[in-house]
Amino acid sequence: MEARARLERIWRAGVAAVGGHAAVARALGSEDVPRPDRILAVGKAAVEMARAALDRYGAVPALAVTKHGHGQPVPGLDVIEAGHPVPDATSLKGGAALIAAVNDCGPEDHLLLLVSGGASALAEAPEDGLSLSDVVAETRRLLASGADIATMNARRRELSRIKGGRLLEGFAGARVTVLAISDVEGDGIGVIGSGIGRVPDGARFASLTRIVASNAHARAACARAARAEGLAVVTDEESLYADVADCAARIGATLRAAPAGLHIWGGEPTVVLPDAPGEGGRNQALALMLAREIAGRPDLAVLVAGTDGTDGPTDAAGGLVDGRSWEAGADAALAAADSGRWLAARGLTFAPGPTGTNVMDLVLALKSDTG
Repeated sequence: MEARARLERIWRAGVAAVGGHAAVARALGSEDVPRPDRILAVGKAAVEMARAALDRYGAVPALAVTKHGHGQPVPGLDVIEAGHPVPDATSLKGGAALIAAVNDCGPEDHLLLLVSGGASALAEAPEDGLSLSDVVAETRRLLASGADIATMNARRRELSRIKGGRLLEGFAGARVTVLAISDVEGDGIGVIGSGIGRVPDGARFASLTRIVASNAHARAACARAARAEGLAVVTDEESLYADVADCAARIGATLRAAPAGLHIWGGEPTVVLPDAPGEGGRNQALALMLAREIAGRPDLAVLVAGTDGTDGPTDAAGGLVDGRSWEAGADAALAAADSGRWLAARGLTFAPGPTGTNVMDLVLALKSDTG
């Protein structure tokens, strides 16, 4: 139990370091960002990011578009909650509200645009000739295909009138400041949220774009927390960019041969779903696969979780397993993409709730000296 509690403490320290409020507050405190005339935030961390801006600047017209269940009352902030990972009717409402706000800016206005992962589904305006149903169908196909986030977001840009820099094409003001929390490999502003915060080529306004939090920041905070507890940090890699089965096999082999200490991996693996998947996203699937990799090893415990606090369409962020977790029947759950129900039935899911950030996923593995 101590290993599990320690892993959770370290994970929470990593996530706290990249929280939407903390990340934006740091950026606004270090950059020469003048008072904005309007604040727009979109993504899973939108509310916390906007709250930091309002704390600094006071009363400014502000709108946040975020995931269902990720909103909370903030004085002076209008909030629209929408569908994720599949857009819904409220995603169209969110997209329309963003377009209206951008287009309403005057010629001298400064717009502060705050972007985090999840924006691709949360705010949408389908390309002419396409319906919401078309976008939903294509999103479901992409989610089931095992495509990585860059591939998915490239396709999403083709379907949308506000992605890939097109939202800011309607801005006729003087200045745009874009602060983004990255949930993509390489931290490219053109990929985060399918490029909803990208400044279009040839823009006639002044602009500043900055990544204010990323997976690297979260891993660094996890490492600091581990060392503060007297642990050696043996592995620290952003390498979870393969199918979950491949990631599990590689991590398992590393852990079985590695010295004692904390091992950290970050990134966002992919998963291919069957036609009728059960419950659980990529993190719960990876957790259950790692339970198989470390079965019978009392010296190993692993936490796998999405930093946003949710794993796909579920309420869990991932799973927390050790060498005793694997049981007969788990293979069938993996084959049916039903790892979530299997883990939940045994008390092995990890459900911290919405975190106010989104920097992909973390895998933390603790290996003790006994084994």
